[in-house]
Amino acid sequence: MITFIGSILLLIVGYFTYGKFVERVFVTDRKRRTPAFTMRDNIDYVPMNTTRNSLIQLLNIAGVGPIFGPILGALYGPVAFVWIVVGCIFAGAVHDYLTGMISIRNHGAHLPQLAGKFLGRVMKHVVNGFAILLLLLVGTVFVTSPAALLANMTPLSITLITLVIFAYYLLATLLPIDKVIGRIYPYFGALLLFSALGIGLGMIFTGAPIPELSFQNMHPQGAPIFPLLFLTISCGALSGFHATQTPIISRTTENESNGRKIFYGMMITEGVIAMIWAAAAMSLFHGDHTLSDVLAAGGPAAVVSEVSTTMLGAIGGTLAILGVIVLPITSGDTAFRSARMIIADYLKVDQRPIVKRLLIAAPLFVVSYALTHMDFTLLWRYFSWANQTTAVIALWVATMYLVLARKPHLITSIPATFMTMATFTYLAYAPIGFGLSLQMSYVVAAIGTLICIALFMKRVRRLSGGLFAVDEPEVPAHLNGKRGEALATS
Repeated sequence: MITFIGSILLLIVGYFTYGKFVERVFVTDRKRRTPAFTMRDNIDYVPMNTTRNSLIQLLNIAGVGPIFGPILGALYGPVAFVWIVVGCIFAGAVHDYLTGMISIRNHGAHLPQLAGKFLGRVMKHVVNGFAILLLLLVGTVFVTSPAALLANMTPLSITLITLVIFAYYLLATLLPIDKVIGRIYPYFGALLLFSALGIGLGMIFTGAPIPELSFQNMHPQGAPIFPLLFLTISCGALSGFHATQTPIISRTTENESNGRKIFYGMMITEGVIAMIWAAAAMSLFHGDHTLSDVLAAGGPAAVVSEVSTTMLGAIGGTLAILGVIVLPITSGDTAFRSARMIIADYLKVDQRPIVKRLLIAAPLFVVSYALTHMDFTLLWRYFSWANQTTAVIALWVATMYLVLARKPHLITSIPATFMTMATFTYLAYAPIGFGLSLQMSYVVAAIGTLICIALFMKRVRRLSGGLFAVDEPEVPAHLNGKRGEALATS
């Protein structure tokens, strides 16, 4: 287990070293008031302490992604460990931290607003559509997966369970963030930690056969590592879904100095969860029921059940499965909440009246319920592509911010370039894309990446020529005056 344990230690060390370096590159301002105070509305803008924000952030971003994704990625073998560690420290955690901090500096803006400001108005509309599509897919996937697990554990029908989950999602989407999400997440968090730690310690004490480091492609169907692995394992390494979630917490963060723990730290924690489940899946490479057999029989959910009951027995395994069920539910609720906030910001709809919140949220749930009747595997493929494309956009936004702020930008421009190439290759190669040969896909992706870099440089030259404020004033212009001062001091 040298590779497995060593990888987890590297993730922890990465938080204290590279995470600190990224924080210094950004340069936090302890004295600057955050949107939680300057724009407080007691609905979405509500000050909450660091522990509470960290736990909500972790549960927001850690859906089935860091479990199902690494389980599917484990088919490639131990090379999946490399992507989780390197991707998490140098791409995913950087992506989450800068998305959250740039949002704080821009009144808690969501990704479409930030893309419009830094990449142009056209990108604002494009990203708005992408974000809504991604969040709908996430919300749908994070309804169907826990519903399927619960249906296997209870006599209840999957339709009834789906409707109950949707009912909870509606409440979490409409009510103030500190009334539902802020109160029940500590209990969900305890179950999540039990699940991850239980499986991790269970593997160690039972001596599970986890393979050591190898760059060999062990996928039974010979699927290429690049680009497929980098889109299969997204949550736990790099995920654009997180860019839709961090602004939720950027609106509740009390001080900029808390950002590294909340945004960078919780991504590292998700990386540890991904490592545990990737290793657990790889432990099924040998025996009567191999990983590919279990996946073919019942998908990632079957692997979760097999691993949990094998490592922890009937009772412990049931609790572990409940911890896995918690993950998608606590990401699905904020996926719909984030979609509601993004649409409201885009259409400039005041979210204080609950009726206006309902008018935006209701159509989202209708569309999502219709999507639950689609094949999960197909949904996951579209989710993977939309997810990593969103991550690419967020990384380019962060790069533009750093360039215009005259700060070192390689921490984002390198992963942005790499993932741009990966997503273009996937789109050209995958059956849901253009279905080209792998070699031709590389050529198309290289050309697409170069075009993106050229457009980015053109935008840099345009914005560098005038006065461009990367950070907005503490109190937005429309809140200046008595109302703004009252909100700022409340």
